[in-house]
Order: sequence, then C-alpha cells, then structure tokens
Amino acid sequence: MKHEIDATGKKLGRLATAVATILMDKNTPSFRKNLAPTNKVEIKNASKMDMSVKRLQGIVHTRYSGYPGGQTQTKGENIISTKGYEELIRHAVSRMIPRTKHHSNMLKNLIVHE
Repeated sequence: MKHEIDATGKKLGRLATAVATILMDKNTPSFRKNLAPTNKVEIKNASKMDMSVKRLQGIVHTRYSGYPGGQTQTKGENIISTKGYEELIRHAVSRMIPRTKHHSNMLKNLIVHE
C-alpha cells in the first residue's frame, strides 16, 4: 500500500513519528512483528517543513569510526547544505524504527522529495 504525506508546515519529529508508524505497519489491524511490512511512504515538499534556525543548530548527528578521536558531529545546517532535507528525515525515521532484520527493508520503502 502506498501512502503520500505532504510535509508542508509540519514539524520534523511529528512527521517522522507518523512515517515510522506507517512503515512498521502498525496502522493496520493485521500487524505482526515477524512479517516484513510492504507499505511505501512518499513524502512531498520536504523543504517546506516547519524548521526554525535555532532548531537546525540544535540537531546534531554523531558518528563514531571506532578509532580513538574518530567521533565526528555534524549540525543540522551542514546536513541540509550537503545532503538536503531528505537526510534529516531519513535519519529521524531510521532512529524510530526498531533495529530488526526488517529495518533496512522498511527504510527502502521511504521516498522523500524536496
């Protein structure tokens, strides 16, 4: 089943929560954890989300390479300038989906349009 969501004027967290719920198939009466959901979510107008400058400065994505001194942090402003709004939404939704064997399949069903 394909769902289309318009991101115009919506907050990042509330949008990501709604998308994660649909991707996990929790909005259907036949929800089962052990079956891979097949819902597809398409987000339109991602660049028109309601994001303040202060909020963008507060978003920090942290990566760690495993080596001493290998921890890097990237602010939301830099993420948008390099990878766009798609990366912000994809990262937020990825953190809300459980890390099971279906995690990557659920994220493949997420399509974001600027």
